[in-house]
Amino acid sequence: MKRMILTAVFLVLLAAPFAWGADRIRIGYSSISGGYVGLWVARDAGLFAREGLDEQMILIPSGSQLAQVAVAGEVDIASLNGSSAMAAALQGADIKLIGSQVNKMIFSVHVRPGIKSIEELKGKKIGVTRFGSSTDISARYALRKHNLQPEKDVAILQMGAMTSIAAGLKGGSIDGGVVSPPTNFALEKLGFKELISVTDLDIPFPSPSLAAQGGVIRSKPGVIDRFMRAYARGIHRARTDKELALKSMARYTKIEDLFVLQRAYDLFVGKVLEKAPYIEIAAMRTALDDLARTTPAAKNAKAEQFIDLRFLDNLEKSGLLKELYR
Repeated sequence: MKRMILTAVFLVLLAAPFAWGADRIRIGYSSISGGYVGLWVARDAGLFAREGLDEQMILIPSGSQLAQVAVAGEVDIASLNGSSAMAAALQGADIKLIGSQVNKMIFSVHVRPGIKSIEELKGKKIGVTRFGSSTDISARYALRKHNLQPEKDVAILQMGAMTSIAAGLKGGSIDGGVVSPPTNFALEKLGFKELISVTDLDIPFPSPSLAAQGGVIRSKPGVIDRFMRAYARGIHRARTDKELALKSMARYTKIEDLFVLQRAYDLFVGKVLEKAPYIEIAAMRTALDDLARTTPAAKNAKAEQFIDLRFLDNLEKSGLLKELYR
């Protein structure tokens, strides 16, 4: 018995230096969407721990809210739509985009079964997470594309979260909602119809992106480098271990339907997610053009001023990507 206790103590002491030496990192993400599968897999596979990071992952279901949290220094990394971070920077906040997980809008407008045409949206209510979020931006893009004026022809309501949009559709408080995979596929199984595919409009847009406050960039560059490595490993693991990726998606989305999860996986992992968090300037410019509608400072701004590429550069130079995708 005494020998067993001594062995247990010895094992704890062996493990302790790693646990005590891990650097804490707070990671915020803004939606229940397959676009975050790289983060979820990195956590579930222990890839942050492999980089000596003690991660705390926090869901803040709105890009505009998460941008405020990041600016306040309450998270180290914010995974959110790039427009919200850029809007904060235009208002004087010290925040930069350091990567982008997806570089196009991946959303759809789903409606109750009684609505058969886009014209029938007139006088109806559409749910988004929050104003200024990627769901809100997508809704306004889609409506204008089909000659409907947001607010004037179609009311846009803040619902708070993707799950709340789905609940609003089911309960009848809204007529349509802007949703992303896998929520859209789950709604289809319940009889709700896709009226507009924002994805098919092929709009370049940084959503979700990775952002960090200037103070974090200056004080924790090594932590951010290790985060980028863990994230790159997470994306690769999602691509090569579909079973784990589906389990992670089920865990964080609370959706258990395997058919729905597989459809979301095939879309995001198969077609959308970057192998590394590369930033596309065209996507940044789209976001900036949209901000210019309501923010005068955006009209003379350049997309490049919102970006810090040093961590992507370090990731490239490390040789990790060549190792993973050789």
